[in-house]
Amino acid sequence: MTSGYGQLNPGYRLLMGPGPVETSPRVLRAMSSNMVGHLDPQFMEIMNETMELTRFVFQTKNQLTLPMSGTGSAGMETVMVNLLEPGDKAVVCVAGVFGQRLRDIAGRCGAEVINVEAPFGSAIEPEQVKQALEKAGRAKLVAIVHAETSTGVLQPLKTIAKLAQEYGALMVVDAVTSLGGVELKVDEWGIDACYSGTQKAISCPPGLSPITFNDQACEIISQRKTKVQSWYLDLTMIKNYWGQQRVYHHTAPINMIYGLREALMIIREEGLEVRFARHIQNQQAFIRGVEALGMSMAVKKGYRLPTLNTVWIPEGVDDAKVRQFLLEQYGIEIGGGLGDFKGKAWRVGLMGESSKKRYVLLLLTALSDAMAQQGYASDIGAALEAALDLYNAKC
Repeated sequence: MTSGYGQLNPGYRLLMGPGPVETSPRVLRAMSSNMVGHLDPQFMEIMNETMELTRFVFQTKNQLTLPMSGTGSAGMETVMVNLLEPGDKAVVCVAGVFGQRLRDIAGRCGAEVINVEAPFGSAIEPEQVKQALEKAGRAKLVAIVHAETSTGVLQPLKTIAKLAQEYGALMVVDAVTSLGGVELKVDEWGIDACYSGTQKAISCPPGLSPITFNDQACEIISQRKTKVQSWYLDLTMIKNYWGQQRVYHHTAPINMIYGLREALMIIREEGLEVRFARHIQNQQAFIRGVEALGMSMAVKKGYRLPTLNTVWIPEGVDDAKVRQFLLEQYGIEIGGGLGDFKGKAWRVGLMGESSKKRYVLLLLTALSDAMAQQGYASDIGAALEAALDLYNAKC
């Protein structure tokens, strides 16, 4: 008796939303390699190589640097549940949906949360953090999102990291949408714990969350008075699986780790500085094109995130209809707004494999066409010329 189901064959999409984004064929080929056991000597070596490559991308020498099994939210929860105990004070910076999630998890850990807020589309000011640290008296950590996926804001970190150090607090950073696409120097900037996700600028399918903890953060974990509230995310056990002892904890997602290793290899081959410059160039070209189409960016200059760009939706243009048109007519996916930006802005991912000149030019053309269907007049020729002028000037 047949089930009636056909062979799995999803249609092609050009992924230019907030993630996942395009993935190199090299990564997909690596993921289809022969599976071995999660304690096989071959896999042990692959784990070692993956950890070393992860340190390279984080720009750290931290020994406890590894990919957690789970998406970026698993990385967020890993950091918070391992560092926080009931009664601890945590300064949590909230300027978007993912800052809100950090705050929620801190509260679930039983921490006393000192809230620092900024409007959607704005950055947290260091003075706000200083005031919160003064209020806290003795905060265990300061948690902040480096690249807020819901707003497209790139948060300056250096001054806030110095403040955390001055007040004896750990600096915890969400780098889900920045790692591998935006400058991030964990050791140099004084970041104590950091986490990311594979499906953003690293350009690997979702399913792993790279994390890194320095010695100070590891010491905090070792001095806990209570057990980590999550067995699955308990680093006191997981570090022994990824360490020299290789003590069994859970079955690692073997082929996902193959893919991450290959994605990190691609980043190393390109070079971090070259990769960061590529993301900035494609962002600038996109912004010039957007402005030539008569639209504007939601984030002010100086705080715009190269990997995730938020564009105000013109008055009279239907958000959902534009995204549906892009998907059906061009096979392009972009994201709608979250939180305060829902229905008001588009989120365009120009990260990793999706950050390319040809994709920028195609998206500008497709956006112009989509809005024209709703009577929004724009000059696509001027938009493409503006973008190309930027590219030609950089050559």
